[in-house]
Amino acid sequence: MLFANIALVDDSFQYREGQWVGVRDGVIAYVGDEAPESETAAAFGEVYDGTDRLLMPAFYNAHSHAPMTLLRGYAENLPLQAWLNDAVFPFEAKITPEDCYWATMLACAEMARFGVVSFSDMYYHMEMGARAVLEAGMKANLSDTLIAFGGEGLADLPLYEQNEMLLAKWHGAGQGRVLIDCNIHAEYTTNPGAIRDVVAYAKAHGLRIQVHVSETKLEHEECRQRRGGMTPVAYLDSLGVFDVPCTAAHCVWVDGSDIETLVEKGVFVAANPASNMKLGSGFAPYGAMLDAGVRLCLGTDGMASNNSHDLMQDMYLLALAGKGAALDPAAVTPQQAIRAATREGALSQGRADCGLVKQGMRADLCVLDVSGPSWAPMTNPLVNLVYSGHGSDVALTMCDGEVVYRDGAWPTIDVARTKAEVSARTRRIQAELAD
Repeated sequence: MLFANIALVDDSFQYREGQWVGVRDGVIAYVGDEAPESETAAAFGEVYDGTDRLLMPAFYNAHSHAPMTLLRGYAENLPLQAWLNDAVFPFEAKITPEDCYWATMLACAEMARFGVVSFSDMYYHMEMGARAVLEAGMKANLSDTLIAFGGEGLADLPLYEQNEMLLAKWHGAGQGRVLIDCNIHAEYTTNPGAIRDVVAYAKAHGLRIQVHVSETKLEHEECRQRRGGMTPVAYLDSLGVFDVPCTAAHCVWVDGSDIETLVEKGVFVAANPASNMKLGSGFAPYGAMLDAGVRLCLGTDGMASNNSHDLMQDMYLLALAGKGAALDPAAVTPQQAIRAATREGALSQGRADCGLVKQGMRADLCVLDVSGPSWAPMTNPLVNLVYSGHGSDVALTMCDGEVVYRDGAWPTIDVARTKAEVSARTRRIQAELAD
């Protein structure tokens, strides 16, 4: 495809008009302010008219629980611990592998609709997640969840064999579109021996780690009581978690010392502003994190604590929450918010060749229709992108050069069947819980 005479967000996160971008063999092969020579242009195939369109890097959802589309609208208006223990865990105990397949497929359809091409997922039955992701033509970093309330080590848990299977069958599948990570659910759901085992396993296999950190004040303070005054960040660091590439989700209640550790260890922090507000967990210090040099990325969390995979909505909330929490209208710039939703998300997944509109990068792109009234006037297009744009403005989503959503159509997903399957499966689980 050749995007012709189109405005774009460039690799420095600046707005540029009248650009030409050529995609071939899954890669951005040309970027210029003039059309490529006619023979070269012909090799790109379809010419996409850039009138009233904005081309930008696709979005990368750095923290999600994709199968939780099954729980959308379920367990509402509850604080996190009651939400988790009294509603979510009992529901999840009824979820089958096939449920996870259809629920992940629905998440893929929703994310593609909103310009997301890749997501980092923590859940169960990840072989089904891998199957859905590959069929949808998308990307994901998938990790089965470590929960170890007793003295179990990794080798004592079914998770060990599951990880072995995932690595053997799915790691690197789809020419690298599926990657397998390790994950630690949280400090309060695991024991130190199991955490050390996961760290050793990740190091031995060259894997990344995903973990929930300081999501609530209760979690943060109870960890200090349990762990001799250590915060969750300090505790996890003492066990070596941050000695491998790591994405720490939430980090709402981190303190100054925690932030220093996150910067020193190069930890990616996956912000989840919608989920944190919906569950009443608080407002993370995004401005302080960015000022200190934390690698901030962006996630939706699961659909029982956000209800939407529209990452543009979370980008808007990231900017607003950062300003509101810091009492500083300059706390989060539009460029910082956009970078968190794109390039930093890609890097958090170990995808160094993704997340920028730049020659030689993977063609993970989305096109926004900027003809609507909310986009006028274009006084500052990047401000419009963060504060006026919506996921519904996405007109095209491309993953590795292949279109996965365009103008109301999903070429890789039977959306009608997927919606029906997930709705039926949610009803079945609710009926089982009622018995």
